[in-house]
Amino acid sequence: MRLSRYFMPILKENPKEAEIVSHRLMLRAGMIRQQSQGIYSWLPLGKRVLDKVNAIIREEQNRAGAIELSMPTLQSAELWQESGRYDAYGKEMLRIKDRQDRPMLYGPTNEEMVTDIFRSAVKSYKDLPLNLYHIQLKFRDEIRPRFGTMRSREFMMKDAYSFDLTREGAEHSYNKMFAAYLRTFDRLGLRAIPMRADTGPIGGNLSHEFIILADTGESEVFCHKDFVGFDIPGENTDFDSVEGLKAIFDKWTSLYAATSEMHDEAAFNAVPEGDRLSARGIEVGHIFYFGTKYSEPMGAKVQGPDGKEHFVHMGSYGIGPTRLVPAIIEASHDDNGIIWPASVAPFDVVVINMKVGDEACDDTCELIYAALKKAGKDVLYDDTDDRAGTKFATADLIGVPVQIIAGPRAVANGEVEVKDRKTGARETMTIEAAINRFVA
Repeated sequence: MRLSRYFMPILKENPKEAEIVSHRLMLRAGMIRQQSQGIYSWLPLGKRVLDKVNAIIREEQNRAGAIELSMPTLQSAELWQESGRYDAYGKEMLRIKDRQDRPMLYGPTNEEMVTDIFRSAVKSYKDLPLNLYHIQLKFRDEIRPRFGTMRSREFMMKDAYSFDLTREGAEHSYNKMFAAYLRTFDRLGLRAIPMRADTGPIGGNLSHEFIILADTGESEVFCHKDFVGFDIPGENTDFDSVEGLKAIFDKWTSLYAATSEMHDEAAFNAVPEGDRLSARGIEVGHIFYFGTKYSEPMGAKVQGPDGKEHFVHMGSYGIGPTRLVPAIIEASHDDNGIIWPASVAPFDVVVINMKVGDEACDDTCELIYAALKKAGKDVLYDDTDDRAGTKFATADLIGVPVQIIAGPRAVANGEVEVKDRKTGARETMTIEAAINRFVA
């Protein structure tokens, strides 16, 4: 992508409305634009990051055996009345009526709808276990949306829903998502700690929030410091192994970790003082087991091996991609801008032409740009006629992991400079070596 033809409205000044680093940098880098309170457009640079976050989420959901579908954003109020949540959910639910005066709502979550899909199609235990997920926009009318897309009214969610014949089966499904979440956040460059959490309006009696530690976190969290060094489940994790997944769950729940709502001061004080960690935290995922809370009132049951009908045991599992993007920025930035993990960076490399119009610089940049694109890399080519300082500031602000800088003096010697955005390390190398480093 040539920067001269790209839509990336950079802001030179810090926006006054931005209270935290991620909101400020997302606005300055031209990733998002606010349309109304708590509602944002994702501009091209932000959309590229969001798509890469979603791709990793999909890969790990699929690896764990979940199956993707797509459900509508608008839902019938009748389904929510069946479950008993229509009146209980509160003012966060946006209630509307269609032209036939039928009550509807803009879905804040999809337990009722997916249960309706399940009960209409699945009748036998032989079709279980089943886990259905989608990635979709949702709406919750937050009383105080803030921090940009960290807490917005319209947001994107990956929500998965598991169905099992028994509690034991449901707990295995829960452990699958537990392990998948650990892998997902690790691939996004985050260390997420699962903590006992309140079930809130979703309901149930087993719930964990996945929390990353950050100074700008919304609430205080408490945990054993050893969590920051635990090994993440590997790519070869067997998601069919009941014992293996239970071992992962047991390890990651063996030490004290709780959100402020579930905090037990006495239990925390029992942790050796040097091992206690209290900090601010950002929730990036939430998983629930709630048994037959929805299947019973909505009649979602299957015939078991005993010939009798059984209400299915369910769980739900959420990740907010539009929340994850600012969370990653909160965890990875410096005074100059964003530092993206390579897995979700909008571009792999930015090629900076220091003197547009100089034949040697132009030819060198075109050569590198073409070679990297041919190798399948996402490349941004800064071919603008901005000053050098502006080019460097833009590259640092948007956080592309690698900068290849072509200036007249270096190019005359057949060389370019390569800068690592994270460490700031610079290395001069031949043009061929620079290309080979990133196409190998």
